[in-house]
Amino acid sequence: MGLKVLIADDEAHILHVLSMKLKNAGFTVISAMDGEEALELCQSERPDMLITDNQMPFLTGMELATQVHQIEGLEKLPTMMLTARGYDLTNEEIAAAGIAAVLAKPFSPREVLEKVTALVGEPTPFSVPE
Repeated sequence: MGLKVLIADDEAHILHVLSMKLKNAGFTVISAMDGEEALELCQSERPDMLITDNQMPFLTGMELATQVHQIEGLEKLPTMMLTARGYDLTNEEIAAAGIAAVLAKPFSPREVLEKVTALVGEPTPFSVPE
């Protein structure tokens, strides 16, 4: 099984495009339509990376990242934020929430894939028996 990436975004077309790009690259992808669902999935699924939109129902991406990084074992979860309003975020807020990368919408799916592999490495499509 490849590395597991959780994508949280309330826009279905973004979830679809990113899921397809990451799955085609060998990642296992789980998705959430809002911040609250994403928080629950982080706790139950323990992903290797979180990609989150900032503006979502129930919890913003900033609130989600802050809460996820307070969960034992997920304190250093690599997190990328996708936002159409990046200018609203200060470097201090981004660092305090534990966000490793911010990409402005619209973005290139290839750019997202490059950032994901830079943060967590290449997925392992299968394990070789010893």
